[in-house]
Amino acid sequence: MDVFRILVCYADTGGGHKSAADAVRLAIEELAAQRPGARKVEVYVETVIGETNVLNAFFVGFYNYLLRFHESWMKYYIGFIETFKPDQSTIGYLFCKPFMKTLYARVMPSVVVSVHPMVNHYLFLGRRDAGLSATTKMVIVLTDPNASLWSGWACKGADLFIAPNDLAHDRLVQMGISGSRIKTIGMPIDPIFVHPAKITREKVLTDLGLDPDRLTILVCGGWAGGGPVINIYEALRKVKRPIQVIMLCGNNKELLEKMSEHSRDSGLPTVVLGFSDLFSDLFNAGDLLVTKAGGLTTFEAVARRLPMAIYLIPEPMPQEMGTVEILTAAGLAQAMKSTDDIIALVENLKPVPNRQTQPLPSIHNLDRVDAIYEIAQTILDFAQ
Repeated sequence: MDVFRILVCYADTGGGHKSAADAVRLAIEELAAQRPGARKVEVYVETVIGETNVLNAFFVGFYNYLLRFHESWMKYYIGFIETFKPDQSTIGYLFCKPFMKTLYARVMPSVVVSVHPMVNHYLFLGRRDAGLSATTKMVIVLTDPNASLWSGWACKGADLFIAPNDLAHDRLVQMGISGSRIKTIGMPIDPIFVHPAKITREKVLTDLGLDPDRLTILVCGGWAGGGPVINIYEALRKVKRPIQVIMLCGNNKELLEKMSEHSRDSGLPTVVLGFSDLFSDLFNAGDLLVTKAGGLTTFEAVARRLPMAIYLIPEPMPQEMGTVEILTAAGLAQAMKSTDDIIALVENLKPVPNRQTQPLPSIHNLDRVDAIYEIAQTILDFAQ
C-alpha cells in the first residue's frame, strides 16, 4: 500500500515546541486510525536545529541555559536573533544543507510540518535542494497565540500557515503572507487535554500523599525549571488558609534537589516532581496553576479550565507578554508582578466545582481547545 509520510519538525528550545510537534503527531495518528482502508499514514517527529552543526547546537544550548538560569536576558537573545536573523542566513544554511538533504531523503515526506519559527527557512531550502519542491507540501503551525511573532514564522516559501487566532493571522499578513495561505484554527495542544482526565482528582492527590479536600496549588517552572519558583514557594508559606503545593521542576535536576530539601521541613504539605507525563491529570487535580507565560502550558491549562497566576518576574519574553494580556483580559489568569502577589491571589481563590463543564470565552479562539483535530485534518487534507 502507498504510504503517506508526514514529517513534523521542531527545535529543542524549551518544551512547548516539542509538545506541539507531539500533539500534531498524536492527532494525525488518531484520525488516521479512524479511517480503515485509507492510505497508510506514517508520522515522523524530528528536532532539526541543534543536530545540524556545532554552531546551531550552541545556540540551542545557550537558549535553554538562559531560560533556566537568566530568563531576564532572553529579550537580548531574541533581539539578537531578530536583528541578525541567523535562521535566514545563506551562509548559515550551507552548514545545515547536508543534514537537511539527508533528512528529506530518509523520510521522503508528502508534507513537512514546522512548529518552530527558527526551522522554517532551512526546511524550505532543504526541500528545494532535495528536489522535493513539486511533491512535498510545507505547512507552518504557529505556537505563539498573539501578534508578537518571531519574524521567522513568516517564511514565504511555505504553502500553508495555520494560525492560532485572529491576532497571529493579522500579524502574518502584515509580515507579507497572503491571507489566502493562512487558515485560522487554534492552538496545537496535546489531545490528552481535550479528553476527560484519566485519573480523578481524588486519586491523583491521594496517590501523591496529599489531601483531596485541601486547596491545591501547582507551581510550574516550565520545561527548563526556571523562574522565581523557590521565592513563590516561600510566599505560599505565608498563606493563612490551609493549602498544599505540587512543585513541577521540569528537567532541572538542581531545582528538583533544592526544592525537595527546601520543602522537607517547611510545614507546608508539598510534593516535588520533575518532568511528568501526568500533566493533564495534575491540571485536573489542581485549583490554581502558578506558571510562566509559555503558550502551550497556559493553553493546556485553559483546556482544563484551570485558573492561572502568571508570574511576570522576570519580565516575560516578548512573544509571551501578548499571551499574558489575552488571558488576563479574558479572566482566565491573573498577573503577578511580585512573588508576594500570590498570597492575596490564593487567599481569595474560590474553587469552581465541576469546572470542566464551564464555557470558555470565544474571543481569540480561546474556546477552541480541541483545535488540534482540525489542524491534523487540515494537514491531511491539504497534502492529499
